[in-house]
Amino acid sequence: MKMIFHNKRISGILCVLPERETLFEDETENYNFPVNQTMRLKKIMGYNKHRLVKPKTAVSDLCVYGVHKLISDGALNKDDVCGIVVVTITPDHFVPHVSNIIQSECGFKTDVFCIDILQGCCGYIIGLAQAFFLLDKQPGKKVLLFNADTLSKKISKKDRNSYPLVGDCSSITVLENCDTQNDVHFNLLMDGSRRNALIIPAGGSRMECNAETAEMKEDGSGNIRSMDNFYMDGEAVFQFVITDVPSLIHETISYANITEDMIDWYLFHQPNRFLLRKLVQKLNVAQNKVFMNIVENYGNTSGSSIPLTAVHNLKDVLKDNVYKCCLSAFGSGLSYGALIIDIGELDFCEACISNL
Repeated sequence: MKMIFHNKRISGILCVLPERETLFEDETENYNFPVNQTMRLKKIMGYNKHRLVKPKTAVSDLCVYGVHKLISDGALNKDDVCGIVVVTITPDHFVPHVSNIIQSECGFKTDVFCIDILQGCCGYIIGLAQAFFLLDKQPGKKVLLFNADTLSKKISKKDRNSYPLVGDCSSITVLENCDTQNDVHFNLLMDGSRRNALIIPAGGSRMECNAETAEMKEDGSGNIRSMDNFYMDGEAVFQFVITDVPSLIHETISYANITEDMIDWYLFHQPNRFLLRKLVQKLNVAQNKVFMNIVENYGNTSGSSIPLTAVHNLKDVLKDNVYKCCLSAFGSGLSYGALIIDIGELDFCEACISNL
């Protein structure tokens, strides 16, 4: 689906990270592989350290922490907010919704539109579209987009394919209408036929969690997990990204009626360094326009990896300058999307460390 949104801007980005930081070297004994073999992955995949929440921390805790910080810093007026959009695959509960919890805990008015969207890696792209829809009906107001996951709780610590990658994080993106012409060109595709490449088999209505689904088993390739844990078919995901995503990005740039050399920065979802390098080679774009350093510092933070990429790499320059950016994400669903947007002159662009 292709769409154009007019006169929309990102006015601020805050990322909330848990204080617990774990080094890759300290976890190598978890895996059913020789340590020296596991350590070879550090350079190839970009493993180094990741941020993980405490056992009792929920998604809403990270989000509420961030809102309270913005309010106390004077960066957000609650009365300006007309919508709360939460994108997550690890909600506090099936019911109630995380957006309603945020509305209550932060004291937003009861007429604020609250919605949760169940999306993972591609969640930032999809969340932006939903926020832009709301802004079309509420001129003069702001929408808060939360991308947050505590996916570390759903991944086996003995799964070398996935556990070294994962990182927990919440991002808050403030969106509003603007007077200047700032067209956002949006492109999104879905392919549910390949949905099982990224899956948590048990826990929903298809297969409820029980003693049998919780049983840890070796998968035939050395990883140990249960049906309650996240599973990734690494080869299928790799082929998906290098085969389908480049054409989508090229198509989106063409849709925006610009050339690739007009893009200042490519802000991509951060799966791992190896996959990003292969994607950049396939795209044939300048490597110095693409950041690949999030997994080594924080882990793959799912839907919040794009705003975290912006904050980690561009927090100083985005406050005073405006850049034409290509955002792209790809993952569970399988979903893949891209958009072209001018980002800059932000009111705030930062990360904070919580005690959660």
